[in-house]
Amino acid sequence: MVFIFIFLVLIFLPVGFLFLFNYIPFSNSEYRKETGYSYLKVFSDLGLRGEYYTVSKLSKVKGYHRLVVNVYLPKEENKTTEIDVVFLHESGVYVIESKNYSGWIFGREEDRNWMQVMGRQKNSFYNPIKQNDGHIKHLLSNVPSIPSYLIRSLIVFSERCTLKKIDVKSHHVYVFNRNKISKYVDNTPRLNKQTIDAYYTELKRYSNVPANIKGKHIKDIKNKQISSQS
Repeated sequence: MVFIFIFLVLIFLPVGFLFLFNYIPFSNSEYRKETGYSYLKVFSDLGLRGEYYTVSKLSKVKGYHRLVVNVYLPKEENKTTEIDVVFLHESGVYVIESKNYSGWIFGREEDRNWMQVMGRQKNSFYNPIKQNDGHIKHLLSNVPSIPSYLIRSLIVFSERCTLKKIDVKSHHVYVFNRNKISKYVDNTPRLNKQTIDAYYTELKRYSNVPANIKGKHIKDIKNKQISSQS
């Protein structure tokens, strides 16, 4: 019995330390405060975990800021579009599409689909620049108080992937790995605290939406995928 006890301690003690190492910063994070998500929900979902890591990086950027996460904006045909993160900073408004991918990533701004390569496996996915262009379009239509010249489109990939051949021409679009995020936030002050707070209030009403709106959004995406394959 003693040996079994020691064996179990040796196995579960490191797991416990790892849990506390992740849980404590998560419980105090802006991401948890903005979303209300539990630790288990976030760390069991690859996409949410990527959003959390992205927000953690943004929280360390110097200058006054507010964050809005999972923004569901109305669009045509009674549907919604979801923005992963809107970072309201004194230098501007950053609309962020988070891709928590691994492998090699290939893509050009004008392509419809990009490619993820992991060994011999290849997976195509919708061009995240075009995806974020749609987000920005609906952001401007739903929150007209935000001028378009303040907006930057950030496509943030995880550190686990390598951006092999990425071709971007638009001056307001940036594609990079998450650990470089602070380099893509401008240092030029353009917004004061009152304006940032006002934008936050307008956007916040589209965040933390009821479960039925989230469910319909997911259903609409699945139906679109099925239609495109048929």
